[in-house]
Order: sequence, then structure tokens, then C-alpha cells
Amino acid sequence: MLKLSQFWVLLAACITGLATPLQAQRTISDARIEYKLELPPEQLQMEAMFAGSSMTQYIRGNLSRIDMNFNVVNYIYLINAQTEGLITLLDNHGDKYLIRTDKKSYEEDMKRFQSTTFTDQAETREIAGFKCRKAIGKMQDGSTFDVYYTVDIIPENRFYNRRFLNLKGIPLEYEIVMKSGSKMKAVATKVDLSPVPMSVFDVPKGYREITADELKKIRG
Repeated sequence: MLKLSQFWVLLAACITGLATPLQAQRTISDARIEYKLELPPEQLQMEAMFAGSSMTQYIRGNLSRIDMNFNVVNYIYLINAQTEGLITLLDNHGDKYLIRTDKKSYEEDMKRFQSTTFTDQAETREIAGFKCRKAIGKMQDGSTFDVYYTVDIIPENRFYNRRFLNLKGIPLEYEIVMKSGSKMKAVATKVDLSPVPMSVFDVPKGYREITADELKKIRG
């Protein structure tokens, strides 16, 4: 028969064991995640200037921002999940453009990404200090991409990045399917969970506003 003192030791051990995984998971409202971008080898051979490209994901409450730096061409996406607003900023060799997405187009875009599914795989790896599980994402058009995500940090705002509406955690490594069918890879190098200043989500000055159709012509 267990003595009373032994019983309490065992009970404490059980409670500690049960509590550990719960304490590991954290819901966050603020985050800054830095990624390195790895472009397909065939594209780097043609455009070596893209080597060393990077991306930063910012999250603060209902606001999010994605910076994609391709050295000579840079994109900024400002998303407001509460007002369903999206602003795209393009800096193309110093020519700066601003494009506003109306609410109807925003909702249509969200519906397209809501159909993306993620199937967990057995493979795991550690990325930027977080344990991540592999999943395969399948998009509406049938194309697939690999993603490694962590459930240790869960964003309050699930609309921070439309690509991952149905993912159970935050992606720290993933493939981006390009128009050509080739895939670019984003790999997290740093995760900062300290408060993100509101000024990060301000619309910068010096950009000329154009329409989405005009942007398509510029992108080619």
C-alpha cells in the first residue's frame, strides 16, 4: 500500500506530466517572423540578383504585413482582417505603386484559399527553435506544396496570411507555388514574439496609386 507521502509525489508527477504539453502551446497576438527565400535553381541561374532574397511576416491583432524583398523588386502586403482590406505596395527599381483591393475581391480571394487542405505527415524537424511537423497543402487547382508548422504558437488572427487559413499552427518553412509551376521556399530564421509597433502597419508615403489591371501589366 502506498504511503500518503508517496501518493502525493505520484500525483504531482502525473499533474506535471499532463501540464507540460499544455504550457508549451501559446496563443499569440504579436509576432515578427523572418524568413530566407530560396528560389528555384533555374531562376537563380537566369537572375542571380535574386540571391539572398528574404521575407518578413508581421502580426498584431487583426493587422498583418508581409514584406517580400527580392533585392531589386520589393512587395509589401498590408492586411486588415477586421475591415477585410488589403493594400499591395510594389517598389520596382525605385518605381513605387500602391494597389487597393476592394472588399468584394478580398472576400472572393479568401474563399479561394478556404478550400486549401493540409494533410499531416510523420516527418518532423526543428526550425528557428520550434519543433515543426510536416504537412502537405493542396490548393483549389490541385497543386500541392510542403509546409512545416509549429503548434507551440497559435495566432489569434487566423486571417494573418490567407494561404494558411486551415493550418493548425504557424508555418516556419513552406513552398510557394509560382506561376511557372516551380516552387520557391521560405525558411524561418528568427521568431520574435515581442509587441509589434502600430507604425509598422502605416501606409508609407511616396507610392503612386494604380489599379489591379495596371499592376498586372507591370508584372507582365
